[in-house]
Amino acid sequence: MGGLTGLLAPGTGTALEHAITPVLAALLFVTFLQVPVSSLGASLRAGRFIGAVLVVNFAVVPLVLAAVFALLPADQAVRLGVLLVLLTPCVDYVIVFCGLAGGSARRLLAATPLLLVAQMLLLPLLLLLFLGPDLADVVEPGPFVEAFILLIALPLALAWLAQTWAARSDTGSRAAAAAGTTMVPLMAATLFAVTASQVPALGGDLGDVLAVAPFYAGFLIVMPFAGIAVARLFALGAEDTRAVVFTGATRNSLVVLPLALALPDAFAVAAVVVVAQTLVEVIGMVVYVRLIPRLVPRV
Repeated sequence: MGGLTGLLAPGTGTALEHAITPVLAALLFVTFLQVPVSSLGASLRAGRFIGAVLVVNFAVVPLVLAAVFALLPADQAVRLGVLLVLLTPCVDYVIVFCGLAGGSARRLLAATPLLLVAQMLLLPLLLLLFLGPDLADVVEPGPFVEAFILLIALPLALAWLAQTWAARSDTGSRAAAAAGTTMVPLMAATLFAVTASQVPALGGDLGDVLAVAPFYAGFLIVMPFAGIAVARLFALGAEDTRAVVFTGATRNSLVVLPLALALPDAFAVAAVVVVAQTLVEVIGMVVYVRLIPRLVPRV
């Protein structure tokens, strides 16, 4: 429905771009509400899990990209867009998809602030390694800080307040339970808003989209096996392994898109390349929810 809306009514789709952040924030609030805030500290102290998450995102993913980098289109703007989106791990709806697949959403949630800070610090260095000094300074901290406040800190604080209310009041308990039933509709609304708003942005750049789509699809095919290998190296259980797979495969397109849009006109196609990854990933995550539990069964 989102794809059709974006194609048939691009004006409506463009307007929906403003709805992405509030809908996603609402989705994450409901997600955080299902996880006792008091348990997050213990999850963050899960050293092997945190180690696996950092290794898969900041060692394995760059190595995977290095292996195929020479095969990417020669256009520097296209390459920059691919690197921007694939080098940054997702910190928002990955938690929901991970939970739907039976992964350790609680531990992944606890790791999100660390992931956001790490990618903000490491992305310029990784761009320097891949593209050289001329393009390494395009990353500004603004979108990352904004994402942390609106998509992590604010929903998490509201969830903590709601949990406190629910623990002290029957009305609060009923309200929290009712909010929990909205997760699937909010997930659908998020996917609709993201797809409908981004399809019109493809415009006349379909050639660039077609050129990079196979790399995005290949990334989604390779990363489950890479994530499972890393999880085994750290001797993780099934739920933690599923979470490592999801964090390694799901990328931070909604946060880096403002970075791509802020680039000079000569690099305008980078934003289209980021949008293309979003659309491929949305389909991939729906498949992952069914596939990953089969690849990583509970013992």
